[in-house]
Amino acid sequence: MTQELFSRLEARGYQGRIVSIQHLAELQEELETHYRQGLLDQELYRTYLAGFAFEPPESLPDARSLIVVAVPQPQVRITFAWQRRRVPLIVPPTYLHWRENDQQVEDLLTEVLGSLGYRVSPMSLPKKLLAVHSGLAAYGRNNISYVPGMGSFHRLVAFCSDFPCQEDNWQALRMMVDCQDCSACRRHCPTGAIVSERFLLDAERCITFHNENPHEFPDWLDSAGHDCLVGCLHCQRVCPQNREVWHWIEEGGEFSSQETALLLAGPAIERLPAETVKKLAQNDLVGLLDVLPRNLRAALRSRSM
Repeated sequence: MTQELFSRLEARGYQGRIVSIQHLAELQEELETHYRQGLLDQELYRTYLAGFAFEPPESLPDARSLIVVAVPQPQVRITFAWQRRRVPLIVPPTYLHWRENDQQVEDLLTEVLGSLGYRVSPMSLPKKLLAVHSGLAAYGRNNISYVPGMGSFHRLVAFCSDFPCQEDNWQALRMMVDCQDCSACRRHCPTGAIVSERFLLDAERCITFHNENPHEFPDWLDSAGHDCLVGCLHCQRVCPQNREVWHWIEEGGEFSSQETALLLAGPAIERLPAETVKKLAQNDLVGLLDVLPRNLRAALRSRSM
């Protein structure tokens, strides 16, 4: 049954692993230990980590397994007209159309396992940690998960199920072997977030942490470091493990100079022209409107330096 599930995933270009539901407590303990040891910034913990659920949902109290799936995803190029130029800005993998992505995986799992009488339910979990423990992925020195054949260009999705875990793939955390003698990501991180003294990222210095959240950028964060509309690709761009996928870029929408000026001003969505709102929705950018004006301003400034 497990092999049938993996075969169906692979036919879609996905990869997956299954581990026992009993490892939920271990995932929780690892995160809380790092927090207690002061290795996780308090704001980071509150923003990202405190919302995880380490108990099966009430709708599936007899869950027996955790399923983690990696779906390949490209970069998307969004173009803005500004000061008589066309300025292309990249959105890294995982940010756009993730709802459709996750639903497609859930539909496939439901189709395969439902035919056997089992159920699945999405779970909010530390997916990178789960993927590496399951053997699906390995960590890079930059704390990003890498999947064979996908590099870091993937989105992870996690579920619990009453499907039995016939072979528990749980294993110790590991960093890619090739990272041992490579420091490309550390040398190219513009903020020094990847440190040599420890494995865990100095996440409060990571550009991604700051431009995903709607607060003012700290004074030390140089505008020249902003290489994406949201997130950051400095460390992934130079990683040898992404050599085969780095040029996978899909074209997104284009915004006129008038639209760019409106987005920079940051009005409420109700005050934007209907055509602009439609374009934002088509490119799945509506959910980023709380950070888009600030990020766009910083990215355009970096391009003018």
